[in-house]
Amino acid sequence: MSCVAKVQASLLNVPKVTTVEVDKATDAATIEMIEHIPLAVLQVNLKKSDPKYSIAPIGHSEANEQATSWFEAYRPIILVFFYILLVTLLIQYLGGGFELKVWMRHFMAGFFLVFSFFKLLDLKGFAESFKSYDILAKKWSGWPYIYAFMELALGIAYLINCCPLATNLIAFSIMTISIIGVLQSVLNKRKIQCACLGAVFDLPMSTVTIIEDAVMILMSGYMIYSFF
Repeated sequence: MSCVAKVQASLLNVPKVTTVEVDKATDAATIEMIEHIPLAVLQVNLKKSDPKYSIAPIGHSEANEQATSWFEAYRPIILVFFYILLVTLLIQYLGGGFELKVWMRHFMAGFFLVFSFFKLLDLKGFAESFKSYDILAKKWSGWPYIYAFMELALGIAYLINCCPLATNLIAFSIMTISIIGVLQSVLNKRKIQCACLGAVFDLPMSTVTIIEDAVMILMSGYMIYSFF
């Protein structure tokens, strides 16, 4: 039982591991974790306890586990983008043709409306998460609350095509400010929660967040360019 205790203690010391159950009869361990942890990391921590302990990678595929873990982590945002893309493309199809600017306007309307919806479900939780990395929210505690309602207003403005130049200038500005904090967090490899879908989903900050913000910046930038 001392061996069982050593194994449990060494694996529980690994960040993101939540529970460890060791079955002495079968020499097996069940490990639960918040996000994917490579087998090599578990091995290193296990051997720190005693060099004789190791994990036998029988039927283990690190690549498959990482792919599954990545999809599970980002499934909410992938589904959101898929549904917005599907609906906006169907609108274009039913309209009898594809107009890039109209599609982009509809896509951005859907993006801001859906993302503001999730933020407003738990506005306080979103604000706390957003303040951990956004450069403006760090200096002004009221900014996250304004940001959530600005996304809602932008979604409505894009939907009804109200003041298109001003709408795109505002969208370009706030997304540019947002991406600065995201880039800093990703480049510094900070393990924090992304607030893009509010506090409803536990989405880790990564290049996915950069791509999300960059797409909105490029679209709004293109729309602004088209006015001149």
